[in-house]
Amino acid sequence: MPASGRGVADIFFGGSPTDKGGINISGVTGVDSTTHAEAWFQHGDTSAHGDNGPDEHEEAAALCPLYVQCSLNTINISAEPIAALFSGFLQVHYNWSTP
Repeated sequence: MPASGRGVADIFFGGSPTDKGGINISGVTGVDSTTHAEAWFQHGDTSAHGDNGPDEHEEAAALCPLYVQCSLNTINISAEPIAALFSGFLQVHYNWSTP
């Protein structure tokens, strides 16, 4: 049976500036290896932890590709900035659809 959904999560880049971040979102019923998922940084967001505001989210949207992998009930979002370093949390939006 087809399923779909969307959500918002915080990607953690660590306490010191780094070029890698990510999050595993588990317990997502309906997600499996056939799922198509997308993720993006949205201009104007502020992290729920208060450490990165709209300027950092706008920079991330321009300089930080996101890679999404799906497995049984799990969405894994990895971030690898190009020519930039991030620290702390950045909010990421995602949606998914399983045929």
